[in-house]
Amino acid sequence: MQNSFSRRTGALLLVLACLLAGRVRAVEVSASAAVLMDMDSGRVLYERNAGTRMLIASTTKILTALVAIRDGNLSDTVEVSREAAYTEGSSMYLKEGEELTLETLLYGLLLCSGNDAAVAVAEHVGGSVKGFVKRMNETAAELGMEDSSFANPNGLDDEKHYSTAYDMALLARAAMGNETLVRIASTRTVTIGGRTMTNHNKLLNYVDGCLGLKTGYTRAAGRTLVSCAERGGQRLIAVTLQDGNDWADHQSLYDYGFSAYPAKRMAQLGHELARKDGIPLIAADSFAWPLAQGETLETSLELDRELTAPLRAGARVGEAVFSLDGREVGRVGLLCGENLVPKVESAMTVLRKSR
Repeated sequence: MQNSFSRRTGALLLVLACLLAGRVRAVEVSASAAVLMDMDSGRVLYERNAGTRMLIASTTKILTALVAIRDGNLSDTVEVSREAAYTEGSSMYLKEGEELTLETLLYGLLLCSGNDAAVAVAEHVGGSVKGFVKRMNETAAELGMEDSSFANPNGLDDEKHYSTAYDMALLARAAMGNETLVRIASTRTVTIGGRTMTNHNKLLNYVDGCLGLKTGYTRAAGRTLVSCAERGGQRLIAVTLQDGNDWADHQSLYDYGFSAYPAKRMAQLGHELARKDGIPLIAADSFAWPLAQGETLETSLELDRELTAPLRAGARVGEAVFSLDGREVGRVGLLCGENLVPKVESAMTVLRKSR
């Protein structure tokens, strides 16, 4: 009797263990505002007060670096002004009259979080701090950062300087698409221009696959952090604002996101995606979407021409449309996968028709 009860209990515990193993633990963070976003799709996987306008401290420098790389030349020589050298706050310890390359200043900006570097970069690339800030706001608008305003290149507190967790995730998406910015932001330690600099971003050591981005802190803003991590080809972006436990929160966000929303590849560039009337249709691009357990993407074909001869392989014939719960989430062009040529009638057939 006891053995039978033990077996039943053991079996029940095994079933419960299997059920629990299939469930993904929910995530909570200490931040006043937070966002976890799938980078490639832009799908928000977790949010908390994502649209609340807040101070963002030195995470501002992601935008500063992006504008500088787009508008400037890394090999340019920059002479440090007095205003830059004596900027308050975190510093890479520039000296008035010192000459460095723009690239060196960007390392000081993103690794040391140098406020002095931010001003030197702004003066050189924008002609003045004011001119550079104008470009920052123009770039933010281009990226769809509708609830953001920038008053300086370094993130020092200002009533006209703010953003949201969601907008900062949009900025991070653009930044991670810039190879130069990723290279610098992911560097742990570098010796350049006579200086050795170490990255303040501890997530590079704490999180496997962390690709950067930027830390921040002022007394009014609290701790701010924007980061990106990659696992299995999927990249996620995490943003926390006013968070006293940001290192641990970002780790928890990534553990949650990668397990709860693995990316499902629906199309791969150059591979057959579907067949229509026996004709292979080739994907003109790759497409993946993060899916929670129980979610599925539906695929429909929209052809803009008939698959009849003559038609050359590689010709665009339409699009594959991907939908989740009836809402379109993406589409990929379709190419004809083989040459379609008119059938050639035999001479005998032509002769018979002529009679």
